[in-house]
Amino acid sequence: MNIREKILKVIVSHIESIFAEKIEDLNGIKLTLPPNPEMGDFAFECFPLAKVLKQSPQQIADKLASEIEDDLFAEVTAVGPYLNLKLNSEIYAQEVLENINFSGGKKQEKVVIEYLSPNTNKPLHLGHVRNGCLGMSISKIQKYEGRDVSKIILINDRGIHICKSMLAWQKFGGGETPESTGMKGDHFVGKYYILFAIESEKDPSLNDEAQAMLKKWEAGDKEVVELWEKMNQWVYDGFTQTYENFVFEFDKYYYESETYKLGKDIILQGLESGVFKKGEGESVYFELPEEEFGLDENKEKKKVILIRKDGTTVYITQDIGTAISRFKDYKFDKMIYVVGSEQRYHFQCLVAILKALVYEWAENIFHFSYGMVYLPEGKMKSREGKVVDADNFYEEMFNLAREAVLEKHSELDKEEVEKRARMIALGAMKFYILRVGAEQDINFDPNESISFTGFTGPYCQYAYARIAGILRKAEAENIKYETCDYSFLGNPEERLLLQKIVLLNDKVADSAESLSPSTLAVHIYETAKTFNQFYHKHQIIGIESESLIKARLKLISQVAVVLKEGLDLLGIEVLDNM
Repeated sequence: MNIREKILKVIVSHIESIFAEKIEDLNGIKLTLPPNPEMGDFAFECFPLAKVLKQSPQQIADKLASEIEDDLFAEVTAVGPYLNLKLNSEIYAQEVLENINFSGGKKQEKVVIEYLSPNTNKPLHLGHVRNGCLGMSISKIQKYEGRDVSKIILINDRGIHICKSMLAWQKFGGGETPESTGMKGDHFVGKYYILFAIESEKDPSLNDEAQAMLKKWEAGDKEVVELWEKMNQWVYDGFTQTYENFVFEFDKYYYESETYKLGKDIILQGLESGVFKKGEGESVYFELPEEEFGLDENKEKKKVILIRKDGTTVYITQDIGTAISRFKDYKFDKMIYVVGSEQRYHFQCLVAILKALVYEWAENIFHFSYGMVYLPEGKMKSREGKVVDADNFYEEMFNLAREAVLEKHSELDKEEVEKRARMIALGAMKFYILRVGAEQDINFDPNESISFTGFTGPYCQYAYARIAGILRKAEAENIKYETCDYSFLGNPEERLLLQKIVLLNDKVADSAESLSPSTLAVHIYETAKTFNQFYHKHQIIGIESESLIKARLKLISQVAVVLKEGLDLLGIEVLDNM
């Protein structure tokens, strides 16, 4: 039982004794935080008790405040409908620092998370960076809560856009390769995708040639398939390097070339059963439920085309088949698609169609959408076009971080500088992206993100490094703090640190349920900020009281665990030295 559960147990016991009323349903009974730390460590809401006890929340709070007596509490006061609780300092510290369990819930659920979903005709871009940061963090947070998490990626490796790159290289490449040019494979192929756009403006017949190449690919033409395999491999090699740079990881790879035919048979079966309707030619469509989607401008039901009049399928047809295939593969309790907000309508239609096909698990499909990322004008232009590519972004952030490291530590060797720079750059990028709600657009300021002060990743990393330095000094001076006298803790800054430690699991749980890493990011920043305020106000080593030294070392060692655990769930590594 953790400290919050013990507090609630004591309060409920007193409620039942004072009001002679058994509290069977604890739903809604919870602890919150007072608006001002001086008011107490926690607050208890009396609103849920009003109906059961047939008194106003304020009357309940007043009575509890006047009658609760327990060694756990130093002070209990009523403020309106709230009961403010100041805990016994020694008991509070001992309970938190000795019994804290840094692990989440025991959710027995299977969660599949699809993220990134790149095309093999160009490098990953800045939007993919946000997608990847969100996908990895959500995965880590869900796993912390005890869920069985599978991270998957769908590679969009076929289609007309892929053939455009292939045709341009075939016509204008002169046999050059990534190796012969010294270019990363995905950038190399992306160069030819852009070249196709330029050349097709001059010669529109290239579009017909690309379409003819796609038909040959679909027919299994040996020469076209071999070219497709070779150029895709160049891209995969490039992607792998980008994944490693950003620490994006996957448990299973899916390829559109293997899944694009999925769904058509399901649609034809749905046509026979009356779920779908026949249109012009060979087309098949689905009428969206009016109560959910409304009508179009002509007061007609909105339609989703599933098979074109020429008999070919569309993207949502593939997604229907893929979703059904995924459920067969994983029997998931929740399937999360991390895809930009511009696809919101697409996923609403997908779920509606799967429900109409009577797949009960369709209720458990979630589209986790996110907004755009913008950079200051003139910053980090792409090597291949107007879009900012991920590798260029990484390189620029790495250079900024390296400058920051060298400014502080010019004596370090090159290997150590680059190691620190990489971890700081990734910490800056990921924290800046994850600190705001996913639905919001981000104006990414590289210089602000890399700062060691303010609401940034490096600021949180630096707080951890500062604690690590203090603990190293304690070890060098042979100060043992595994056991200590907790009665020496209790000033406002120490109590706030205890509160931050207690709240980590709650914040992770909130982030897991709301699919919002920003909730956790804010808590980690506030923990780092609270530690820095404590550090600037109170000395830890070098004071007269050995007992106080040990107690404070014990406290900050647990703060370090909170910072490390929390940052790891955001996909950010900590450094022992900065």
